[in-house]
Amino acid sequence: MFKITALPTDEIRALQAGGPDAYGSTPERAISTGAGNPCRHCLQNIPEGAEMLILAHRPFLETHPYAETGPIFLCATPCDRYEGDTLPEILISSSEYLIKGYGADDRIVYGTGAITLTDQIGAKVADIFARADVDYIHVRSARNNCYQTRIDRA
Repeated sequence: MFKITALPTDEIRALQAGGPDAYGSTPERAISTGAGNPCRHCLQNIPEGAEMLILAHRPFLETHPYAETGPIFLCATPCDRYEGDTLPEILISSSEYLIKGYGADDRIVYGTGAITLTDQIGAKVADIFARADVDYIHVRSARNNCYQTRIDRA
């Protein structure tokens, strides 16, 4: 069993209110083109024509060589944080994703990273979590390496 962990609501509300991103910049505002603009809070594609935020995100508390920072999208207006036990929309809208495990030290656990077909995500997550040295998993875009969401043990 595993749990999909969307970005925390308090962090998202601060960004939606104009708070700084990982680079200290104000999030950019743009209009969503629909599919391909996944919100990392509600874990749904931002509807076409809706306002969205584009910002730099680092899904780690501290900077270090493995603390990748990259662009993400968020709904510009408050949305509900994803809470569920099925794959959210943003993890079924592409044919494949990059999945990799991280240790308690927030470093990549080598040998866990794999481009994974969407219908094989559950099996791959179970396989990675079979390793005792994996604390959590990141799901990223297989094409652009953009952070999608985190997966924790249930």
